[in-house]
Amino acid sequence: MPVFFWNDPDGERYRDSYFATYPGVWRHGDWIEITDRGSCIITGRSDSTLNRGGVRMGTSEFYRVVESLDEVQDSLVVDAGGPGTGGDGRLLLFVVLRPEATLDGGLLERIRRAIRSELSPRHVPDEIHPIGEVPRTLNGKKLEVPVKRILAGAPPEKAVSEGALANPDALRAVVALARRQDAPTG
Repeated sequence: MPVFFWNDPDGERYRDSYFATYPGVWRHGDWIEITDRGSCIITGRSDSTLNRGGVRMGTSEFYRVVESLDEVQDSLVVDAGGPGTGGDGRLLLFVVLRPEATLDGGLLERIRRAIRSELSPRHVPDEIHPIGEVPRTLNGKKLEVPVKRILAGAPPEKAVSEGALANPDALRAVVALARRQDAPTG
């Protein structure tokens, strides 16, 4: 268990990351089941698992299929559902296209068809959005959890520390989408 975060003198980011969900209990991001016998079954990272209708899948499997398409250079998938959403929520796919590619109806259908046939019909995204680049940490990890938090309404500065980002401007597209979702319709 980490004891502090670098450049977090008052410990606010540390507490938000590990203790905000269950005050006083360390929440580290792995799924764990405590059996009737008192033993534990650790099933993997909760933040990189997509659970749609009971069908669990790691995001790396998703990326393997989507990024195998010639037009797609990079991608990020986020399940915008969660506790209290009353269901699976929305599965959002963000794609970085190669310069010569366009996210038209044909490519959208090819992405959906590839996911449906190679992974699961339940994991076909509800929305597919083009972005300029996938937001990443300094060590190259895709920002799945912070993007999910921003889409759920968290301010970007509370979702992730800008100093931890390799490409802070990459979050702009996600923030813009979150704002459009929150905008009143009339």
